[in-house]
Amino acid sequence: MSTDVAPRPDERTVRKAVLASALGNAVEWFDFGVFSAGVVTAIVGTVFFPPDDGGGATLRSFAMIAAAFLARPFGSLFFGPLGDRIGRKRVLAITIILMSGSTFVIGILPGYATIGWFAPVALLLVRLVQGFSTGGEYGGAATMIAEYAPTTRRGFFGSFLEFGTLAGYVCGAGLVLLTQLVLGDAAMRDWGWRLPFLLALPLGAVGLYVRSRIEDTPEFRRMEATGTKARSPLKEVLLRHRATVLRLIGIVVLLNVADYTLLTFMPSYLIDFLGTAEITAQLITIGVELVMLTVILPLGALSDRIGRKPLLRTAAVGFLLLSWPAFRLMQTDHWLGVAAGYTIIGGLLVLMLAVVGATFPAMFPTEVRYGAFAIGYNVSTSLFGGTAAVLVGSLIELTGSNDVPAFYLMLAAAVALVPLGRIPETARVPIHLAGRPDAPEPIGLGLRRR
Repeated sequence: MSTDVAPRPDERTVRKAVLASALGNAVEWFDFGVFSAGVVTAIVGTVFFPPDDGGGATLRSFAMIAAAFLARPFGSLFFGPLGDRIGRKRVLAITIILMSGSTFVIGILPGYATIGWFAPVALLLVRLVQGFSTGGEYGGAATMIAEYAPTTRRGFFGSFLEFGTLAGYVCGAGLVLLTQLVLGDAAMRDWGWRLPFLLALPLGAVGLYVRSRIEDTPEFRRMEATGTKARSPLKEVLLRHRATVLRLIGIVVLLNVADYTLLTFMPSYLIDFLGTAEITAQLITIGVELVMLTVILPLGALSDRIGRKPLLRTAAVGFLLLSWPAFRLMQTDHWLGVAAGYTIIGGLLVLMLAVVGATFPAMFPTEVRYGAFAIGYNVSTSLFGGTAAVLVGSLIELTGSNDVPAFYLMLAAAVALVPLGRIPETARVPIHLAGRPDAPEPIGLGLRRR
């Protein structure tokens, strides 16, 4: 196979591509920031379902979050190989329209009091559309950045993908908090909760506009020019890259258990299980996310110097050893203890978030990169990430132990350490050679500058 590389884009073009990719991730996580904000989680559970005096509103909302993840593997099977056939740009235009549009629809759906059982059914259908489109979004966005970024700065630019995650989440949760403070509890529960969902549509429109202004990646254009695209990318993934996909699934177990525990379950955990005041819980959540935002880009740049695996291994060992102490801190009566425990978990998570955008795409060759990444990532996310909130919440209800999230994180860390020992280091490996048996070993990695 030819390894000719398309001319490298200039810095301005790279930054536009990174922005276009990160915006889609921000739209996805804006929805999670809104949906998982403690007050909105409870409201959605009461608006779209029949009255329940048993206090199950929050768990019903978590069930809707989990339901969306059922569709993600199907979305990855459809959009991933499609992105390897027709291009990253075209597929990402479709996914951002579907994601932002379905989030907007939640804001206008009538509730149970108006249309009865059609309300939860309609909400479920919308969440399935969200999940289906998201199944093609993340893998494509990561692939877009990895194939545009210069080899020696792929970690830095790749970290913008999860910068978009955190920024979208902070904007969603922050908007909910602001809306609640301005409108008050009564108006918030009556109609104000809908406003943040409605803003997803203009956010998606901005993302679509930015994506329409860039070309497809240099690597995809090289494949088109040389005629080296796979005839059946899905078949190639299943026949030749199963072992690598399985390793990806194992690593993503920890990434997503941590990610969705922290970003979707934790606000309700603080409020419903630990008795933290709603405003305090939201402020702590947003504060930790802001801290993570300040360090994720420097950590991505650090991975260009020392490699991705040191950061990933540090995070996995940290979750194994520190999850239980962190959750014990959160169970103290003082908000400082809650914030300290939350910050420990957030600090470990950001070590992973900073490098996954550069690590995962480089595990696969260009002709199957989008599809293989999307399938492995979303299968693992569907099984372990989307179910994290409802599973952990149910286990806490069943056992009466508030330490359940810590034990789940420790188990996920133990699982992830196995494949982390089997994947190659890909820092400084050119993206057109990454994922191939003859890929060169990275050289010059270390804390000292050469």
